[in-house]
Amino acid sequence: MGNNMSAIVSSTHGIRPSKRTEQIRYAIRDVMLIAEQARAAGKKLLSLNIGDPLLYDFPTPPHIIAAAHRAMLDGRNGYAPSAGVPEALEAIRAEAERDGIRNVQDVFTNSGVSEGIELAIAALTDPGENILLPSPGYPLYDAALLSVGAEGVPYRLDESNGWQPDLDDMARQINPKTRAIVVINPNNPTGAVYSVATLRGILELAARHGLVIFADEIYSKMVLDGQPGDQPFVPMASLTSDLPIITFNGLSKGYLVPGFRIGWGIVSGPKQEVAHYCEAIQKLMRARLCASHPMQFAIKPALEGDQSHIHVVKEKLRRRRDLTVSVLNSFPEISCVAPQAAFYAFPRLKIKKSDTEFVRDLILETGVIVVPGSGFGPANAEAYPAAYHAAADHFRVVFLPQDDVLEKALRLIGDFAGQG
Repeated sequence: MGNNMSAIVSSTHGIRPSKRTEQIRYAIRDVMLIAEQARAAGKKLLSLNIGDPLLYDFPTPPHIIAAAHRAMLDGRNGYAPSAGVPEALEAIRAEAERDGIRNVQDVFTNSGVSEGIELAIAALTDPGENILLPSPGYPLYDAALLSVGAEGVPYRLDESNGWQPDLDDMARQINPKTRAIVVINPNNPTGAVYSVATLRGILELAARHGLVIFADEIYSKMVLDGQPGDQPFVPMASLTSDLPIITFNGLSKGYLVPGFRIGWGIVSGPKQEVAHYCEAIQKLMRARLCASHPMQFAIKPALEGDQSHIHVVKEKLRRRRDLTVSVLNSFPEISCVAPQAAFYAFPRLKIKKSDTEFVRDLILETGVIVVPGSGFGPANAEAYPAAYHAAADHFRVVFLPQDDVLEKALRLIGDFAGQG
C-alpha cells in the first residue's frame, strides 16, 4: 500500500493546491523571506514592516492581562458560546451606544477582526459577486474574497486629497454583482481619517444600490489629532440607523494585545433587512465553535476600565509621526502625506526603480524592512488601468520604534532612495 501511494504522489508531482490560492499574498510578512536573506548575509535588521506595538515600547495595560489571567484561573478554559460570552457582548453593545451607534441587531466576537471579516464575507458573497475595496487597502480583504470565489473591485483613494476615497470613482465601480463596500477608517496603510462628508457620500451610494457597509475601525482609538486640518474620527454607523452596517473593532491595536486575537463585529440597521444575514454569520460562527474563551474576559475591563494608556500611546505616536514625515520629506526622492491616525505612513517614491525592487534592494543593502506599496493594491492589478496602481510607487513604513531607532532607519531609507 505504501509503495502504491508513493507512486501516486510521484506521478502527480505532489499535491495540487487550489487555483484560488494563486493570487493570495500578504506582502507585510512576505518581505520577511528577503529579510532572512539579509540576516544570513550579516545585516542587522530594522523592522518597520509589522504593526505590532508589543515589539516596541508599548506595553499591554496590566489590568487587561490580569483579567485574562483571572479568567484562566477561574476555569474559563473550555469552549465559549459561539457569539461570545455575555459580559463581553454587553460591554461591546455599551461601547457602541457610547459611540452613537443605534439600531444594533447583533454583536459577535471573533479570533481577531480578521476572522470576523472572513465570516462576514463568506456569509454575504457567492462566486462571481464582488465587494468594493479601497486601493490602497488592507490585503486580507482580497484574500478572503478569493477564498470564496468572489472578487475585490478597487476604488481609488486620492493622495492629493489626503487619501480620502474618490466617491465618483466608487460610484463607477458599482455593478449588479456588487454586494458591499469596505471602508477602512482610520485607514491602513495610509493613516488617513475620513471626513464626515466623505462618509455620508459613501452611505448615499450604499443606500442607492442596496449595499452592505463593512466599517473596519480597528484604529479608532489611535487618532493622532492635534495638527491643523486633522479630521475628527466619526464611527460610520453613528451617521445612520437605516442602512446595514457591520462595524469591526477589537482589542489588538487600541489595547495593545494583538496576540490575544480578540475582535468583534456590530451589525446595525433595519432588523428585517439584516435578519437573514445575521443568521448566516451565526451559522458560520457555530461551525467554527468560538473565539478564545479566557481572552474574551479582557473585553469588559478594557472597554470600561482605565484608559490612560491611550493618551501615552498617542503622545509617542504623534512625535514619531512628525519625525517620520519630517525626515522622509527632507529627501527629494520621497514625498509623504502626514498620516492622521494609526502608526503607518505611505510615502511616494520618485525614483526609477519599482517599489518591489526598491524594497528588496533596501532590505538586502541596509537591513531596513518596509513593505512595497503594490502589496496594498488590487490582487488582480493587471485587470485595472494605471489609475488603480497608485500604490505601486509607494511603500508602507511603521513608525512604532523608539525615536532614535526610527530616525536611523528613516535616514537609511532616504539615503538609499537617493541612489536611484
